[in-house]
Amino acid sequence: MRFALAGNPNCGKTTLFNLLTGSTAHVGNWPGVTVDRREGVYRGAPGKGGAQKIDIIDLPGIYSLSPYTPEEAVARNYILDDGPDLVINIIDSTNLERNLYLTTQIMESDIPMVVALNMTDVLRKNGGAVDTHELSRRLGVPVVNISALHSEGIGELMEAAVRAAADRRSGSSVLEGSAMGEAVHKIAHLFCERGLSNPTFRAVKAIEGDMPQTGGLSLSARIDEIKGEIGLDELFEGDFEAAVADARYSRITEGFSSVVAYTSSARGLTASDRIDSVLTHKLLGLPIFFLFMYCVFHLTFADPLIFSDLIAEGGIPSPGVMMQGWMGALTEWASDAAGGALESLGASEWAKGLVVDGIFAGVGSVLSFLPQILMLFLFLSLMEDSGYMARAAFLMDRPLRRFGLSGKAFLPLLMGFGCSVPAMMGTRTLDDEKERRLTVMLMPFFSCGAKLPIWAMFGAAIFPGNAGNAVFAVYAIGIAAAVITSVILRKTLLKGAASVFIMELPAYHLPRPLNLAIHLWEKMKGFVIRATTIIAGATVVIWFLSNFGFGLSMVERNSPESIVGILGRLAVPVFAPLGFASTPDAWKAVVAIVTGLIAKEMVVSTLGVLYNPQVEGDALEDEAASGALAAALVANFSPAAALSFMTFNLLSVPCMAAVASANGEMRSARWIWTTIAFWLITAWGGSFVVFRVARLLGF
Repeated sequence: MRFALAGNPNCGKTTLFNLLTGSTAHVGNWPGVTVDRREGVYRGAPGKGGAQKIDIIDLPGIYSLSPYTPEEAVARNYILDDGPDLVINIIDSTNLERNLYLTTQIMESDIPMVVALNMTDVLRKNGGAVDTHELSRRLGVPVVNISALHSEGIGELMEAAVRAAADRRSGSSVLEGSAMGEAVHKIAHLFCERGLSNPTFRAVKAIEGDMPQTGGLSLSARIDEIKGEIGLDELFEGDFEAAVADARYSRITEGFSSVVAYTSSARGLTASDRIDSVLTHKLLGLPIFFLFMYCVFHLTFADPLIFSDLIAEGGIPSPGVMMQGWMGALTEWASDAAGGALESLGASEWAKGLVVDGIFAGVGSVLSFLPQILMLFLFLSLMEDSGYMARAAFLMDRPLRRFGLSGKAFLPLLMGFGCSVPAMMGTRTLDDEKERRLTVMLMPFFSCGAKLPIWAMFGAAIFPGNAGNAVFAVYAIGIAAAVITSVILRKTLLKGAASVFIMELPAYHLPRPLNLAIHLWEKMKGFVIRATTIIAGATVVIWFLSNFGFGLSMVERNSPESIVGILGRLAVPVFAPLGFASTPDAWKAVVAIVTGLIAKEMVVSTLGVLYNPQVEGDALEDEAASGALAAALVANFSPAAALSFMTFNLLSVPCMAAVASANGEMRSARWIWTTIAFWLITAWGGSFVVFRVARLLGF
């Protein structure tokens, strides 16, 4: 059997999906995380021979089955055309009447359904209760109390779902008792005569004017005739879509509001309301949000922490820096152990160079920053799962609207802090094509997780004591670039106003540890797999190109006469005005930028290979112990040049996977090449400005 999960955004649908299937799908607190349906298997359903398997399809979070957005089209097409055995409609019990709008639409189909009344624990805490037996009687479908967050009532829900799926069902409409009830009945009978499925649903859609739901048959004349016979044209003045929506809400209020009862102690503001009075304040909201983000970066990258010098001499490093040091020591130990093992086996010099100076120097330099990446994602996940990130989108809607974007565009841009690939896919939730293309073009300016090792490496080496401020400055540069370029694009290539943004603010709640653990595990697994496969392979190629000439004869390690050295020196004049291509070893930075176009983690691994110190014997061990890569960076990058280098990597082409995703969302070869050119030009211009300003400020 196949069960579909349908519900409003923020109703707990994806949490229930994870609970039923054991899926590691990420749970977000804003609409649009689930753009396309996701599938999983529930293995605990009761059957004749014991437990049976049920396919669970997670449909997008939607407010109605009117296809105004891609999410609504996906959900409606699946329910009506693919025909699941049952729909589990998840309802937020704290917003019953608003959630029932979608419920009454699903009820009009012939698909069996069960209502999962979620968040009943929150409703009880607010002093409310729902009479589920009476609600079930009025809806005509089973209703089960659950709490997806606390795994309550899941067994009862699935038992009810299996029983309901075994029975046939005919659609019913709450509109049958309204002024248009007779029209619904007559048009539905017309569809039954023609053998169309879901006649009641199609009848309501036909009254609204959604004629594709007539199944391609020429029934429009007869439908208009029925409307005229009943006098709907005069009654609603032709605005049938608004009339249907108004009638539906009226019937919901009249027929279902009484099933919810509150105690007298439930009067007044809820806890979420009181928190929002501060966090979403029109004057304090944005400063508080930026303060939160500054604290996140400071705890992740700062060395030392603010005021920690009062506790210990020299200060205390942030938790992120402390763990990065431990990870660096571990990768250094592994490199020394591998070198010692090769030495004892009598391996050749080129083999030792490949393993120690190539693979371990490149991959190890990336892996050493894994703790800081996980810490940043932990903080962002806490803000997201608690419901605060939805408030950030709400707060950003007004300022973004001045630059041609809406708060809804801020949601995929926020996802860009994690990874640009799913963030670009998230732009499908934007109805306006120009706003979607603009959001894709701005996506790299919101630093993804793959760029974090670059910021952490330069922050620790070039800005000791101010690493947190330096990293925060990079993020600020990205936001400033997004603002400036969006204004320019909205006045040139992508003229137009931002789309309307409506969203629901979910109640605050404590993040679920399991969801956080799953999220961090997925990030760590993906990062480690990339580091040990793609980056390791590319590191080997970089090592070969930096140790061999075009004649395929081995040259001095990291020599400018190597293949990569010759090619890098040819490109140096292009980057010379940006400040970081002015030293004798400038070609190494240029090569790192080029390899970063493949994957941004490659920037750190390439620098780790190319700036490997050219010393021998004991001197190598002493140099490694003192941080050879950091010393090499200090020798080759001034603070202004480092900021310029970081800016170029921030604003330029993100990675090949992100380019492929952008191509899929743009759906135009002309636009994807325009976007790539835009990224490169913006990166060069932004780096030039940052370098000149930093020089003027004395960096």
